[in-house]
Amino acid sequence: MGTVLSISPATKKASIMDAEVAGEGVKNDKSIKKHSMFVSLSWKKLVANSAKKSAKKVTPNPLPAPASQVAQLNSENTRKTHQTEEKKPKVPIPVPVPTVPTQNNEAAVQNGKTSTVQKQSSNQSLVSPRRIVIQASTGELLRCLGDFMCRRCFKLKELNSGEVILWFRNIDRTLLLQGWQDQGFITPANVVFVYLLCEDTVEDSIDNPAELQGTFQTCLYLAYSYMGNEISYPLKPFMNDSNKDVFWETSLRIINRMSAKMLQLNADPHFFTEVFQDLKNQRDSSESNLDR
Repeated sequence: MGTVLSISPATKKASIMDAEVAGEGVKNDKSIKKHSMFVSLSWKKLVANSAKKSAKKVTPNPLPAPASQVAQLNSENTRKTHQTEEKKPKVPIPVPVPTVPTQNNEAAVQNGKTSTVQKQSSNQSLVSPRRIVIQASTGELLRCLGDFMCRRCFKLKELNSGEVILWFRNIDRTLLLQGWQDQGFITPANVVFVYLLCEDTVEDSIDNPAELQGTFQTCLYLAYSYMGNEISYPLKPFMNDSNKDVFWETSLRIINRMSAKMLQLNADPHFFTEVFQDLKNQRDSSESNLDR
């Protein structure tokens, strides 16, 4: 037994119309989507093109101004500067006037103000102290050093200044020949330094020439080590193998006692001048001219 369905023509027609309307709606929806997609693509393309155009635009460098225009601008600036300076009130620049002391009271003008210069006593002087220039040759100072050694060691009757100078020159020549130094050590300043050490170290009780020579060579070693141009010097020209202990004991004693004066001799010109003058005063009064 089957079931029979019957559809009326009106209902069929209505369903067909609904189907057509639905189909048109779908088409309109698709066309709207296509249109919106086209608009969005067109806008993106427009933005990209405008960005490319703006990136290609480069600000051109300004052309340099012609020389005539530059000169005109400079002249205008100069003229404006002069006008500005002319407008400013001219005030005299205060210049300090040195006061010169006179015997009578006088009026002196300083920075636009009047002041009274008091009378100064005659014992005051504005003149700078007189400089004392001391000159001496190397040979003269060596002779003075030799005379000092002979006068200090009066017990050595046969000692003369030439022998002391010979000790000094032999050591300096040996160091030059052996290549320990490139130039001689004997200069006026170095002779003064040696005298400073000998004046404190050499005693008047020495009665042996060998002892005096050993003490003198110890002073020379310290002078070379302190004032010499080389970094180090050998011991052999200064020290004998028989008096090694005495050599080092004397060296340490001189260093402990004379380090401050050695530094002062190089740092204080007045102290150097005093020692220099003291050395020149050691010459023998019987000799009229030491350079001959």
